[in-house]
Amino acid sequence: MPLHRFETSPKSGQIGVVHLGLGAFHRAHQAVYLERYRQRSGDATWGVCSANLRSSVGLVDGLRAAGHRYHVAEYTDTETLTLREVGVIEETLFSGQDSAGRWGRDREALLARMASADTRIVTLTVTEKGYFLNPASGELRVDDPMIIGDIASPQQPRTAPGLLVEALARRREAGITPFTVLSCDNMPDNGKRTRQAVVQLAEQRDVALAKWIADEVAFPCSMVDRIVPAMTDADFERLAALGIKDSNAVVCEAFTQWVVEDNFPSGRPNWEAEGVEMVADVAPFETMKLRMLNGSHSLLAYLGALAGIETVFDGVNHAKLQALLRRYMLEEAAPTLEMPEGIDLNAYADSLLARFANDSLRHRLQQIAMDGSQKLPQRWLSGARQRSAAGQSSPCVALGMAAWIRYTAGEDLQGHHYPVDDPLAKRFAELHQAHGNDPSDLVEAYLAMDDVVPNELATDQEFAQAVVTAYQTLTQEGLNEALAALERN
Repeated sequence: MPLHRFETSPKSGQIGVVHLGLGAFHRAHQAVYLERYRQRSGDATWGVCSANLRSSVGLVDGLRAAGHRYHVAEYTDTETLTLREVGVIEETLFSGQDSAGRWGRDREALLARMASADTRIVTLTVTEKGYFLNPASGELRVDDPMIIGDIASPQQPRTAPGLLVEALARRREAGITPFTVLSCDNMPDNGKRTRQAVVQLAEQRDVALAKWIADEVAFPCSMVDRIVPAMTDADFERLAALGIKDSNAVVCEAFTQWVVEDNFPSGRPNWEAEGVEMVADVAPFETMKLRMLNGSHSLLAYLGALAGIETVFDGVNHAKLQALLRRYMLEEAAPTLEMPEGIDLNAYADSLLARFANDSLRHRLQQIAMDGSQKLPQRWLSGARQRSAAGQSSPCVALGMAAWIRYTAGEDLQGHHYPVDDPLAKRFAELHQAHGNDPSDLVEAYLAMDDVVPNELATDQEFAQAVVTAYQTLTQEGLNEALAALERN
């Protein structure tokens, strides 16, 4: 196996970026760009403080014990590997809930770091649900218990929007220029949505503070792309065979992309030198990626998981599923996109199928299937709504919706059970209990969820009937017949 190794440069102790959401994607994407920039430029002022806002403290303490160094294994395929040591993270903090139910072990240290004049950028990868926005309307969920808690105790925030509001309030009071807020999550207009969450939460506290944030804080949009599966025992064994025993390591594909709106009033690294595309408008790239890459992933996730298929690699090597993905991308997703001149969507679709077929990655479909209620509005439904308004059908999305509805029952087509990991899982269980014996009623109840499904699409009778028909075929005759029926459509 051709192997390329890169070691990290010495620690600087200087921090210019705070990151909320210390997960695998951050460590394999933004941190790698900053690591490469620091090594090539010698500019050590952009070290990172990364904070975990969730329940697991193990990664935070594991990185501390390792001197804030870890490895990223970048696979082109099973025969080519780049092994990179990353040390740009200078500090890790925990602001979540520990196993004893206590909140915010390092919260004050995190807020102090965010309020420091040295911090010029705060980046986020907290997933769609971490912004506490209604997926359909984009409004802050002020009735969510976590947001209610942040409104009641703003100086002890538990959410990402709450941390941003409190840190910005401290900077305003101290007369310190605000940091730039850069969302790196898979949401359309992610900067605008982050701004919406922060400003609306600030309005619950102080109208003047909210206006200052709206007027003075930059929230650039971005598009991020790199496939980073959850680590498995086999991944750790592969690294151990190369002499790397690192419990904090991550495995990913070699491909990486970052498109960022260039709006950083307090400065930024020279990311262009590392291949970051700094542009005036991210929206076309973000929508392209959400609908074509992430939308295809979701199709594979729900249809494949129901059929007992475990990974993206296995799914894309199912001939009829691969044909579905190509049809969806080129016939339903691509026609809804308005791209800058020179972007070849046919070539992009080909490149995505090639990336999905990377046999060195074991990207589990169950991982992709998480939080569908938060993901599907931007991956499938916004495009399907456009097509509906133009009098066009979306049979691939209809089949995907049928699969998602069936998936949320928590049982595949072979009768094997699995947990449904979604903020609306309790509601799904209630809907299946009430309507599970009547596909038409069940589909109607799902399409009536106005916090997930746009009203214009929910009231499209042709689309609703297509979902019902696909659901019946899928549940009664199985995946292959459902795909064959789509081919005949």
